[in-house]
Amino acid sequence: MKLGRFRHPQFRFADVAQQIVGGFLLAGPFVVTEEVWGLASNMSHIQAFLVVCVTAGIGYAALYEADTGRDPDAEQEVVGVPLRFLSLMLVSFGSVALLAMLVDAPDTFVETYPNGSMLRTIEVTAKAVSIGSVFSVVGAATADSLL
Repeated sequence: MKLGRFRHPQFRFADVAQQIVGGFLLAGPFVVTEEVWGLASNMSHIQAFLVVCVTAGIGYAALYEADTGRDPDAEQEVVGVPLRFLSLMLVSFGSVALLAMLVDAPDTFVETYPNGSMLRTIEVTAKAVSIGSVFSVVGAATADSLL
């Protein structure tokens, strides 16, 4: 029997703030790197989906497997998913997307075409965000676990 099951951790705003700091810290360098945007422009939709799955797996493992004192069953849930994990995913993807928009990375790195350029820009941006989120989730989960 694990002692962690008897505690009822409260997910607080301070936890989200820690995730945000960690997420932004590691997201920045990948948002402004031309190579990331080049990879994103050549990725298939399946590859982008798999990168999202890897990000979720890393996040879950960092929160609940690496930190043995944390029990996902004892945490607050939304539709059966721990609120801390949902927050981690929102911060990981959101920090990369927000930074990309703030520095105008899509217009800088996505080659525009006369027909359908907006759709292409959205598609490549979503893929670049998925790549950056792999690194952002590491920073967010680490900050949440250590601080």
